[in-house]
Amino acid sequence: MSKMASDKATQLIHHPYRAPAGFESPVQPVHKGSTIFFPDTAAMRSRTWLDRGAYTYGLHGTPTTFALEERLATLEGGVHTMLVSSGLAAITLVDIALLASGDQVLLPDNVYAPNKAFTRHELAAWGIAHAVYDPLDIESLIAALTPATKLVWLEAPGSVTLEFPDLRGLVRAVRERAPQAVIALDNTWGAGLAFNAFDLGAGQGVDISVHALTKYPSGGGDILMGSVTCRAKDLYRRLALARSRLGHGVAANDVEAVLRSLPSMPLRYAAQDAAGRAFAHWCSQQAQFARVLHPALPGSPGHEHWRSHCSAAAGLVTVEVDAQFSTARVDAFVDALKLFRIGYSWGGPVSLAVPYAAGAIRERGTDYRGMLVRFCIGLEAVGDLIADADQALSALRLG
Repeated sequence: MSKMASDKATQLIHHPYRAPAGFESPVQPVHKGSTIFFPDTAAMRSRTWLDRGAYTYGLHGTPTTFALEERLATLEGGVHTMLVSSGLAAITLVDIALLASGDQVLLPDNVYAPNKAFTRHELAAWGIAHAVYDPLDIESLIAALTPATKLVWLEAPGSVTLEFPDLRGLVRAVRERAPQAVIALDNTWGAGLAFNAFDLGAGQGVDISVHALTKYPSGGGDILMGSVTCRAKDLYRRLALARSRLGHGVAANDVEAVLRSLPSMPLRYAAQDAAGRAFAHWCSQQAQFARVLHPALPGSPGHEHWRSHCSAAAGLVTVEVDAQFSTARVDAFVDALKLFRIGYSWGGPVSLAVPYAAGAIRERGTDYRGMLVRFCIGLEAVGDLIADADQALSALRLG
């Protein structure tokens, strides 16, 4: 200890002890810090955080965040991954980094609703145009492409209604007719497990995959976080520099929680996939449900595309309740559920249910006539979930 450090307060802050190197355990160490020390001014001036080769400031990365980013890049089939505070933050980062006044962005009609809202409000106010296309109709996408199209969003399957598009065909159409456009996919449903967004086969793949880590990677319904993954270095630099200027950051303890949950994600995904298929099959046998929407269920919109692209499916099931039942009756059905809790999000251990009006979440014409209920299958025994839904059906049988 330096002779200058005679006071107890100074000694506690500048204590010379350093723990020995070489400690290893199954858990990734948690590194916290806004300030990061430099050994000298030359190091301070020479370091850059873009290549993850050094540390400069906590917002730009720590060993903990770098570890999660590298594992997510492997999961997604990409090279570069950036962490942000939520799945929506990942979407808006892509928009802000890649679009300018006079540009156009295309959205599938079944895109995650907050993505559409950000486009209609903030992007529109900044002079960025948009168009909405039918994700199951490639000609609809082609008709919307213009020389001003700089970004095309894909979603597989669509939010709530779960239509699965021909991803290869959509990507090919953009490459051939709008080579200037970047293709971004919301890959939260696929989770990097159902298919490889960067290698869809036939030489096709997206440029960017965004992921709401809030869902399956977290797995506990207690973390808000998102990621943006890409392969091209120049695209990574555009995104990473925008992320830095916007001040996106994530908490070390949240990163620790995702790192801890990540190894079990394939097991959880497989379990919820199997339970989701069993639940969807049961729903398809109920007279109160006019239609069951689940990509792995034959007859569901885009099922053949799902079979062509995927090896698995997330545990989401949407039913269209017969149009004879009013909104109040459908709400009563949801309220009668005991194991399914009412709440947004998915991918956690607790099953969820939310009613939707199809007309409120779609711009283009649909043939949905009844209310929709989206079920998010958790980790409960599927037999118990089916029994719960069955008893709740009494709310639709009355009267």
